[in-house]
Amino acid sequence: MTWLSRDALPAGRDAAGLLLVSPEADVVLPLTAEDRAAALDLAATTLRAAGVGPGDRVVVALNNDGEATGTLIAQACAEVARATAAPGPRGRLRLHHALEAVRATTLLATPAGAMDLLARLHLEFLLDPLDLGLRHILLTGEIPSPGTYAQLASEFGAEVGELYADPFFGLPVAHRTARDAAYTPAREGLLGVAPIGKDVLLEPPYEAGAAEIVITPAWHSTLAGATLRTGQVVRLTGGAGVPPPGHTVGEHILVRGRWLSIPRVAAALARIDGIARWDLRVSRAGTLDAAALHVTFNRTTLVKNPMWRSRIHQALVAITPIAVEVVVEDDVAEQARPGTVTDLRGHHLGRDRAAVSE
Repeated sequence: MTWLSRDALPAGRDAAGLLLVSPEADVVLPLTAEDRAAALDLAATTLRAAGVGPGDRVVVALNNDGEATGTLIAQACAEVARATAAPGPRGRLRLHHALEAVRATTLLATPAGAMDLLARLHLEFLLDPLDLGLRHILLTGEIPSPGTYAQLASEFGAEVGELYADPFFGLPVAHRTARDAAYTPAREGLLGVAPIGKDVLLEPPYEAGAAEIVITPAWHSTLAGATLRTGQVVRLTGGAGVPPPGHTVGEHILVRGRWLSIPRVAAALARIDGIARWDLRVSRAGTLDAAALHVTFNRTTLVKNPMWRSRIHQALVAITPIAVEVVVEDDVAEQARPGTVTDLRGHHLGRDRAAVSE
């Protein structure tokens, strides 16, 4: 059995078929025609089990660029529901118009995206969420803030559930309701847990403690024999089920439903002269995640230099679609040191799995 993490997947230079490419192009996964058929069947099975039926009209507000998560799920929804649209997550007013135009009964979004839509309906659009007539809200792709499920259910008058989407292919492989403590996989053997620092599958009933969710994509033509570490950490409390993740670990950090490669950020900044140190800070003060790169230069002439700030900003834009604010510190530091990551949300446990597992 081959164990792989997100930063150690095989290169995609020789891959054939439809290629799923992460925004940083550090993950390239092929889908042959047979793989696509198997993936859509798996996603459709999960959606049916989550309550999506032939009477539903679904709007999928998930990303469609590169990783094609929204597109693949929308195709699966089209096999299950009466109607499906995939307008994407950008622009809450456009999303609101899409929900009305489609006469949607089901919204599929990230937890933060759904909460942001709710906030804007109240504060900017001055609309009652109940007027949308949503019956189901399915959340996926993020670690929700406390109280998210209950608030969405109350404000929209909808039943709120969760899909566990495989973070590599973006396919829903398990589901749960707000009342469930653990996921119900679409098929046996797809979802498991492993110690954070040890390549071995844990067998139920699980002992209490931290563990990492792993995926075994038996349906895929080239990764069928692999165990994929998701970077998502759960707190096991005993029993046989896999609970939803509350933390992340590894060289990728989850920001706004996307995985940001920390080594890619480091490599991009290493090509810019004058940076002594940097700290990537991720927070969620309101409804959405916010990322800010705090940079300390090694000489004072760069602190107020707009060109250097622009170079850093453009370097980040070149590797990720996630909006990252550049904050230049007033102090300078002559001695360089490696970059750091500060997750003010408390989600990311660390980059080194071995250190986290100690």
